[in-house]
Amino acid sequence: MLEQRSRTAGSATAAGLIIKISVLALVAGLAVWAALPLIAAGAWWGLALEAAACGIVFYVYVQRRNIPLKYLIPGTLLLIAFQILPVAMTIGTSFSNYGDGHRVDKDAATEAIIAAGVQQTPGGKTYLVAVGDSAAGDLTLLLTDTADGSTWAGDAEGLTEIDAEIDATGRITAADGYTVWGLEELNERQDELATLAVPTGEESGIKVQGLSAFEGTSTRSYDEGCDCITDTATGLVWTADNENGTFVTEDGEVALVGWRVNIGVDNYTAILTDPDIRGPFLGIFTWNLAFAAGSVLFTFAIGLGTAMALNKPGMRGTRFYRTFMILPYAMPSFAMLLVWAQMFNRDYGLINDLFGLSVNWYGNDWAAKAMVLIANTWLGWPYMFLICLGALQALPSDSLEAAKIDGATGVTAFRKITLPLLLIALTPLLISSFAFNFNNFNAIELLSGGAPFRAGDAVGGTDLLITYAFRQAFGSSTSDYGFASAISVFIFLIVATISAVMFRTTRNQEDVYS
Repeated sequence: MLEQRSRTAGSATAAGLIIKISVLALVAGLAVWAALPLIAAGAWWGLALEAAACGIVFYVYVQRRNIPLKYLIPGTLLLIAFQILPVAMTIGTSFSNYGDGHRVDKDAATEAIIAAGVQQTPGGKTYLVAVGDSAAGDLTLLLTDTADGSTWAGDAEGLTEIDAEIDATGRITAADGYTVWGLEELNERQDELATLAVPTGEESGIKVQGLSAFEGTSTRSYDEGCDCITDTATGLVWTADNENGTFVTEDGEVALVGWRVNIGVDNYTAILTDPDIRGPFLGIFTWNLAFAAGSVLFTFAIGLGTAMALNKPGMRGTRFYRTFMILPYAMPSFAMLLVWAQMFNRDYGLINDLFGLSVNWYGNDWAAKAMVLIANTWLGWPYMFLICLGALQALPSDSLEAAKIDGATGVTAFRKITLPLLLIALTPLLISSFAFNFNNFNAIELLSGGAPFRAGDAVGGTDLLITYAFRQAFGSSTSDYGFASAISVFIFLIVATISAVMFRTTRNQEDVYS
């Protein structure tokens, strides 16, 4: 027996050793690959976290002990990387002014303001300009030197020589790691382009003029003593406002580029105290609750009704009916939402043509709300049908038989016996459905886009908190990631609170009917 155990252990050790060495070598290689950009960016906290994760992995897997940890570590690290860390970063961002005009640190903002005051010097370099985004999403000037044809990428950090493809005029059309803007996007994002300045020295930089650019010397300089920037050409002086992360003149004129600072709970208090934000926010929140609750109520009612209709013993064609009814659930939701969006078109949509209506579904608040609820109910009720059918078939027959003996039939039996027993089993699923619909971005963005919008109002009649946060972060003319992050934290707290209350109610129901 000892000999057999020895042979088994030896073979297992040989195979396991090869796998272990391969996996640990892969981990080490990935760690080195990830560490290089962290070192280049000076992200020492990120490097420390990576080193700690690698140390834990090697400690657990090199030794033969701690068998349970060998199974727990991968899932735990993935949970931290893809759940806990993004939540922590979102919370951290919510306490800052991070957004358009406040993306960089103070030194980079100072250099950009100085570079924006560049005036062309005789004999300075000139460039042909294309504009694009880097792989990290940063706005970048793609420059071709008119003297020697060399190609460069210029951003708020400075110039970097790159390999690129150019057209017959010499302008860059493609470059590895960059997405070149088309003419339409260039016209739409002129304001964003106007804020970009590319420094080439302490008081020099590159300035764009139309589709060309030049390198020159700035008329602006920074004085550390007064913490201010002075423009000798205009006489303007911008003094640093370190609380808000901006340079501002005595007249209140703010420089185009600021820097990221911690502003405490200002984003949160703005939601609660600023009347221009509080009013729309409360309106969105009320509709958000109604949309999530209405979606759950309608889908559950229709799903339960169809499940009870098809749960009759001996009923013919039930397989066909069940297959037919789950088709909406089987179809891709994003495609179905786009189809529904066309069906609600006022002029040629199927809904108005079929029922002889002339409803402006996208132009009236209540019509638009009804539209998204109808479409979302159609998409969601097959799921409720499936889970209700399964729950009905799992109900204890003895309870139902006892109710019949006691004379409880029809509506009374359903209300007193069937529904309470169903709710005990289905309430967790109803809560998860509520949480999903509370953040149902696709249903709103693909169907109505948040419409209708009133003139001068950035909040749509069908906007949910999640679409409002998205528009603040990405969809508006100026992106405010800090404010959008604060809204995201509010969404998390709201859903968590409602879910906790509903789960507590479920436990009370279980105590009553157990």
